[in-house]
Amino acid sequence: MIIVLTGATGTGKSALAIPLAQRLNGEIINADAFQVYQGLSIATAAPSENDKRIVPHHLYDFVPLNEEYNVSRYQKDAREAIKDVLSRHKTPILVGGSGLYIRSALFDYDFSVDTSHVDLSNYEALTNEALHRELEKLDPVEANKIHPNNRRRVMRDIALCLALKRSKTSFLKEQKHEPIFETKFFTLHLEREKLYPMVEQRVEKMFQLGLLIETIPLIEKYGRDAPAFKAIGVKELFPYMDGAISLEEAKAAIKESTRHYIRRQETFFTHQFHSERVSSFSDILSLLGSIISR
Repeated sequence: MIIVLTGATGTGKSALAIPLAQRLNGEIINADAFQVYQGLSIATAAPSENDKRIVPHHLYDFVPLNEEYNVSRYQKDAREAIKDVLSRHKTPILVGGSGLYIRSALFDYDFSVDTSHVDLSNYEALTNEALHRELEKLDPVEANKIHPNNRRRVMRDIALCLALKRSKTSFLKEQKHEPIFETKFFTLHLEREKLYPMVEQRVEKMFQLGLLIETIPLIEKYGRDAPAFKAIGVKELFPYMDGAISLEEAKAAIKESTRHYIRRQETFFTHQFHSERVSSFSDILSLLGSIISR
C-alpha cells in the first residue's frame, strides 16, 4: 500500500507526514517539484535535518540548482524509491503538492517521447509572451497551466507537441488513469479564509529565517535562469535585487504568487485525484482504521 498526502501549499503536509510515517512504519518520498533542489531549504520549506533523522526522507535536496529536473526524471526516481521502500516492507508515503509529479509516479504515463529531432529555431528569438501564444495555438489547455515567464517549460511543451504532431493534452488523455500501485490518496484541506493568513505568516517567517541570506548568494553564483529559481519565493526577489521594489513589496509579491498557486493546486486536486479530503491526522487514521489495525 502506498499513501499519498497532498494538498495546497501551506496546509501542513510535511509536519503531518512525520507522525503518519511513524504510525505506519513508513518512509517519506518527496512529491514537490522544487524541494528536489539543493540549497533552497527556506524558500521551498523543505524538511529539516531533524525531520530526516526522525523518519527517512527520499528525493529531497539532491539536484544541483543549475540542473534541469523534470517530470520524466522524477517518474524514474520516484518509482525506484517506492520499490526500495516496499522491498523493506515499509510504507511509502508520497508528500507534496506537485500534482503532475504524483501522477507520473503512480499512473502509467509515458514521458519518453523523443524531442531531440524537433527544430525550434523559429521559436528561439520570440519573446516569452509570443512563445506562450504559440503554445496556446498548439495546446491551449496546457498553455493555461504555464506562466509565460516559464520559458523553459513552454519551449519544452512546444517541442513535445511538434514531436507528437498533436497536443500534449490529447496524448495524456489516452494514457491510463488508474494507479499502477495500490494507493490511498489524501488531500489535506483548509478553507482559504484560514489558509491565506497562514501563508502570509509563513512568508514572514521565511524572511526571519534568512531567505535573503540563503538565496541572494546563490542567484549571484548561478544566474537568474537556473531552473531552481523559478520557485515561488526566489523569482519574486529579482526586482528587489535590482532596486525596483522594496522588501515589503517583494514579500507582497511572494504572498500573491502563493495565493495564485494555491488556487491552481486546488483545481488540479479536485479534477485529477479520487482523494479523501482530510483536515487532520485523526481524519487520516480514521480512514485508515482497518489498515492500521492489521
